[in-house]
Amino acid sequence: MTTRAPTPTLLGPATRHSGTRCLALCLLSVAGTGAALLLPAALGRTLDLLLAQAPATRWVLYCAGLVLLLALFDACETVLGATLDARTTAWLRRRLTGHVLAVGPRATARFGAGDLVARLVGNAAQAGTAPAARAALLAALAGPLGATVALGLLDPWLAAVFLAGAPVLTLLLRAFARDTSRCAAHYQQAQGLIASALAEAVDGHRTIAAAGTADRETARILRPLPDLSRAGHRMWRVQGRAAGQAVTVAPLLQLGVLAVAGVLLTRHRLSLGEVLAASRYAVLASGVGMLVGRLAALARARAGAARLDEVMAEPAPAYGERVLPAGPGRLELRGVRVRRGGRTVLDGVDLVVPGGTALAVVGRSGTGKSLLAALAGRLTDPDAGEVLLDGVPLRALAHGELRRAVGYAFERPALLGATVADTIGLGLASPSPARIREAARTARADDFVRRLPEGYATACGAAPCSGGEAQRLGLARAFAHGGRLLILDDALSSLDTVTEAHITESLLSGGADTTRLLVAHRAATAARADAVAWLDGGRVRAVGPHEQLWQNPEYRSAFGDGGLGGGEFGSGEFPSAPGDRASGHTACGDTAFAHRASGDRP
Repeated sequence: MTTRAPTPTLLGPATRHSGTRCLALCLLSVAGTGAALLLPAALGRTLDLLLAQAPATRWVLYCAGLVLLLALFDACETVLGATLDARTTAWLRRRLTGHVLAVGPRATARFGAGDLVARLVGNAAQAGTAPAARAALLAALAGPLGATVALGLLDPWLAAVFLAGAPVLTLLLRAFARDTSRCAAHYQQAQGLIASALAEAVDGHRTIAAAGTADRETARILRPLPDLSRAGHRMWRVQGRAAGQAVTVAPLLQLGVLAVAGVLLTRHRLSLGEVLAASRYAVLASGVGMLVGRLAALARARAGAARLDEVMAEPAPAYGERVLPAGPGRLELRGVRVRRGGRTVLDGVDLVVPGGTALAVVGRSGTGKSLLAALAGRLTDPDAGEVLLDGVPLRALAHGELRRAVGYAFERPALLGATVADTIGLGLASPSPARIREAARTARADDFVRRLPEGYATACGAAPCSGGEAQRLGLARAFAHGGRLLILDDALSSLDTVTEAHITESLLSGGADTTRLLVAHRAATAARADAVAWLDGGRVRAVGPHEQLWQNPEYRSAFGDGGLGGGEFGSGEFPSAPGDRASGHTACGDTAFAHRASGDRP
């Protein structure tokens, strides 16, 4: 179950997050604009006093003070604006990262890893400038408005002349804002496509090198580059056209104001100092260049925020508040159906894993084994049906309760943490060194960890691991985690047969207080489990002991097709389900498993 809500907008919460700094920046910007508006009047008054040979020292000091004040305000705006940008960007990245992790694999499946990185790094930085850009735009608007009012105070005719041409400037700015937003969105979209293709190529660099297709991959990665170039050039053309049109209109307005001021000067309605002030106010009032720059910055910020909002609109799983009762870890799937890419991968799956038992899940590639493992620990949700642990639906469990109860080990574990010990203890509040070492010994990782330069204190970056060693660390992490349900999603595939046998023996021979679900690709692993669930055609074809199912040639072929490597869920590949075979598991298999769980051999 996922929460559905109207498309969120991050700019509002981001602005409120730094509300004090944003308000301070607005006040500074408006104060700077106010000082800029006072300066022409002070200069005009100083000029009139000098021409009249009257004492003007005080007004000269006023002018000098205003200039210094403008410099101070500008410096403060620069520092505060940069701080506000950094804080807002950091807040946006935290929100986006948390949401992507909450959504899980669905986010990567929809947007792609590279595109998500582009949004998290580039678009978040652009969106982070929005509060400062809004404050700057407020000041940029206050300047022309204040200058127009100042012209009216000098003489109403001066304001009337300027206002006659103001609608033209307004239309130019409106068209510019609309066109810039569209161009910025196209530009950022092309950046995301390039980043996504680059991430895919980096992930598959060995395949590219082995195939000798580096040139072809380079061309594929850079295929959106012409679109990026066109969007960039279009953005500059829009800005240049707006600036050119403004340059055409603004001087005409300034000349009109000066002409009227000259007429008023001849009629002794304005002094020479007031004409000087009027000329400066005309420049401030028609300062479209400043507005163009502020609008362009805000348009880019809004376009970046829109791309973040697309990710935030992807619903995250909703968790309940229930806790698990005391129980053995009984896992149950009821009528589970899952679709991926418009195709049904699992259809009507009913499965019961008694508490304290070990169930191996086998099947050909693409039958949904890893998807079933993801459902069992709620790394994904079914489109229909229900998954229960000790009688409680996973959707009803609190997030912390669920994660404490379920441990995972994967085919390609992510080795997160500062040190090897941190990697094994990931997710635990305060793991003891003894617990870490015991888990490593169970996973047959203790020997090679002790050979590292600093042992368990070795930094992960300084501890290069083979595929098998990485899997052993992932297994150690799952063993250290504990819980009532342990899920191994092809977590033994890179181990040599001897190591796998030792770990499987430790995993399946004891620990009856933990239910174990294993995605198995080797017959030896399936044979050691209490029972086997055989997936075929998107359904559970049979459940029973390995030796019983082994009599079926089709079951045996599932281990010999060579296509059992790799996790369907992890890779995101979900083939369509073949035609219906058996509708659910066989009754005898279920009965055998239930009896075996209670200690009776069939």
